[in-house]
Amino acid sequence: MSQVKPDSNNIRSNKPEIFTSGFIDIVNNGQVNASARFIRLFIGEPGKFAIPLSIYGGVSNNNFQNQSNTGGLQRSNDHLVNQYINPLSGLINISIDGIVYFNRSKNYTKTGLLYHIGERILTGYRTGEPANPQTGKPMNFLNGFGTLGLYFQTGAWERNQEKNVGICWLATRYISSYSNPKQIMEFLPDIMTTGFYHGYSIGFGVEINNLVNIKVIYYKYVKQPELDYSFPIYQFSFNYSLKN
Repeated sequence: MSQVKPDSNNIRSNKPEIFTSGFIDIVNNGQVNASARFIRLFIGEPGKFAIPLSIYGGVSNNNFQNQSNTGGLQRSNDHLVNQYINPLSGLINISIDGIVYFNRSKNYTKTGLLYHIGERILTGYRTGEPANPQTGKPMNFLNGFGTLGLYFQTGAWERNQEKNVGICWLATRYISSYSNPKQIMEFLPDIMTTGFYHGYSIGFGVEINNLVNIKVIYYKYVKQPELDYSFPIYQFSFNYSLKN
């Protein structure tokens, strides 16, 4: 009895992607995030089904940090306001994400269902009196998240460059995240929280090979963090690709 071999074309299309892309985010509160996708794997049966698993790593810098009375730098936790609701944030981010299109048409214009679920490591900074040596100490904690939304795309190209067609997309998502309240209270000892936050986002982007890859996203909390902030969250992203 002959053994059935997997289709080599399907295996190639689902081969791992290593250090193929990344992005730089600029948030309207001055925070800058830089992330890279370490690897993207496909788990399942070649040619039948595949679950995309991605591992991201990133860093962030908040330009709005308060100076302590002792002349040292007392770090703020304002960056968590953006990171809780941004599914691509985190020091390490392991997640499953993708788009399920409502039809398998090869046309550029189509709609689908967005999904993204995973676990990540976020960093908070302990608050307290400036004289306390523990104040400002970084503390990592786990945060689980999930998103679900609607996605629409159509073609986009530069004038007289119809052969280099990219996509223009619109998306809206519901986003939720959860951390163990005890972990949050280790660096915010006075906080009263359930550790559960959720909201939604509306995004727009344009991706054209060798020309532009940008997106703009507006985030709005429904259940917001207990941190003090009064600004809407706008995120401007510049993506890059390292594929040949």
